[in-house]
Amino acid sequence: MSDHHAGNEAWHRQLHHTGHDELSEDTAQTPGMRRFEAISGKRNGSRKIWMGKTHVAPGMISGDHHHGEAETGIYVVSGRPVFVFLEDGEERRVQTSPGDYIYVPPYVPHREENPSPDEEAVVVLARSTQEGIVVNLPSLRAEVPELDALIDALLSEE
Repeated sequence: MSDHHAGNEAWHRQLHHTGHDELSEDTAQTPGMRRFEAISGKRNGSRKIWMGKTHVAPGMISGDHHHGEAETGIYVVSGRPVFVFLEDGEERRVQTSPGDYIYVPPYVPHREENPSPDEEAVVVLARSTQEGIVVNLPSLRAEVPELDALIDALLSEE
């Protein structure tokens, strides 16, 4: 096989389709929410992205957690979920509506809440790692040494 042919083959690989009814719950979970995996290294051979969706039932509050080294983009499909994190030692609440986006930096402890008494919240997730990393925490104030190291590294670059 010539180098030209091998290079051409690399640009003509198969696309992977995951139907809405083919999502898997075989991914990391957090109490209070249900995650469904659509695209990952194990399902589709992705190397730098994980995608899925999460359902938060009416009145539910998820456990506190972070997503390790993964950057996470969130798109609100339905409901009005609230994202809670700490800012200067105080809880900050970001209220959202359908069509909104949220960015969660690596290692940042947070939780999702659904204050609606009767409407489920559904969000689509995209992560910068090939598998869904979830580290469940006892609280938002839990020690996350990796976050401290990341902040120190960013401050040293300034």
